[in-house]
Amino acid sequence: MAISKVVANAQEACAGIESGMTLMLGGFGLCGIPENSIKQLVNLGVTNLTCISNNAGVDDFGLGLLLQGRQIKKMISSYVGENDEFERQMLSGELEVDLIPQGSLAERCRAGGAGIPAFFTPAGYGTEVGEGKETRDFNGKPHILETALTADYAIVKAWKGDTAGNLIFKATARNFNPMMAMAGTITVAEVEELVPLGELNPNEIHTPGIFVQRIFQGTGYEKRIEQRTVRTRG
Repeated sequence: MAISKVVANAQEACAGIESGMTLMLGGFGLCGIPENSIKQLVNLGVTNLTCISNNAGVDDFGLGLLLQGRQIKKMISSYVGENDEFERQMLSGELEVDLIPQGSLAERCRAGGAGIPAFFTPAGYGTEVGEGKETRDFNGKPHILETALTADYAIVKAWKGDTAGNLIFKATARNFNPMMAMAGTITVAEVEELVPLGELNPNEIHTPGIFVQRIFQGTGYEKRIEQRTVRTRG
């Protein structure tokens, strides 16, 4: 009989998260971000966090809420363009920022979950990204050594999940959530729809439940649009 990993809500899911920890937070822009869990981190008041996320939401939503409260000490990200507060704290030196090429960030998370300590990539060679890193030529092309990323907690958002923690992500939410789900010592998954074990088609599962320790059904998702672009009516 499978062990149920269901917890009641974000409060139970985030139990044990403390100041100074490293967190991975899934999502791409505002798509597929763990909205309930982020709000709970704000409520917990934890500080000095190192957050690994593709970006940091916008000023008043997503990880932007943690930045507003000065709860994040360091961001490991690939994009800062939509968050004025993120940019301000970075340029003023209030926030440590490690900017990483997007593909390298995704692969560093995936490598962490797969138990691969490091890998070589051509991305970033000859730029500030490659400074101080080991380099090696492969097929006549220089590559830099990038190390894997892991976290105390990985917090992800899925479209559907079952009581054993098996997850299905929808569309753009697959960009970072699946690899981060593998790389946390404890992985928390909030889902839009929580179903009994056996209801998900095994061929459609993106993250097996073996990687997930806690799962809960989220509520009140806003699903904001990061940049609304519409055509002018004719």
